[in-house]
Amino acid sequence: MDLRSLHYFTVVAEELNITRAAERLNMSQPPLSSQIKGLEEELGVQLFIRGKRHLTMTEAGALLYRRARQLLELSEQTQQEIRSMEGLSGDLNISLVEGRAPYLLARWIAGFRSEFPQVGVHLWNGSGDEVMERLHRGLADLALVAAPYNPELLDGFTVGREPWVAMMSKDHPLASEDGEFLPLRKLVGQPLFVPNRRSRAESLRSWFDEIGEEPAIAGDLSNYIDAVALAEQNAGICIYPMTTYNENDLVVKKIITESARQIEYALVWSRSARKSELAEEFINFVQDCMEAERRGTQTYRMPEKEYLPPEGTRFL
Repeated sequence: MDLRSLHYFTVVAEELNITRAAERLNMSQPPLSSQIKGLEEELGVQLFIRGKRHLTMTEAGALLYRRARQLLELSEQTQQEIRSMEGLSGDLNISLVEGRAPYLLARWIAGFRSEFPQVGVHLWNGSGDEVMERLHRGLADLALVAAPYNPELLDGFTVGREPWVAMMSKDHPLASEDGEFLPLRKLVGQPLFVPNRRSRAESLRSWFDEIGEEPAIAGDLSNYIDAVALAEQNAGICIYPMTTYNENDLVVKKIITESARQIEYALVWSRSARKSELAEEFINFVQDCMEAERRGTQTYRMPEKEYLPPEGTRFL
């Protein structure tokens, strides 16, 4: 079972049609069919059920497809890392959550590539659990995540923070209240959509417990776009990190106070995996950027009207 056979298999699995798969691979149908048949004989299982017009993957085929994708991605990443050993070039794979993380990362990438233009950066965005999984599987060199994270498995440092807000339709009664702040008590009895990370939901319930109330959770989500869409359509109020940079005239965001909470972002990497020279350089670059930001000497442009929670605000 070699990588070429796995590549042919994944294309057939995605097309579920030998003709279309052969066209994608720029080869004729007979040798492609022979490759798939040979793979089935080698594994001793049937990977596809052959129909007159299309194929159907078997359970064994679906499992092989998932594993083949992982193996092919790891192979490509390994080749990139070996090429990068010739100098500070190559590719850096970073997985990240949504919220403020992409905007933090964009600043560093702009500065890093101005110093090292031969470096390619590949970003993958997903939920916190998905990002952690990619890091543990070796599919990412670094990850930008929302705390908390497991310090026994990951090393890293804090890179940013932002407040939690209530996102709602501009037509919601609470949207017309004066000011940009909203006490937590105002959300009691409102249908709420909250992040689906288990630890986050538990912390949110504890937050409401401080005022002797229970949140009326209508559902959960893992995506900022979903939060905006739900709020825009007045399906409920979404509790989500502030992320003010993508403005939407149909959505109002109010910073939750009394008591306020903030979220913390961290750049992390696996303790058990050896970091590449490129990853080490990027980590050092980010740390230099953080120090320059503390001194007010950063070269990148800070977003206007960037709100940061007061010191001492508790984390959620």
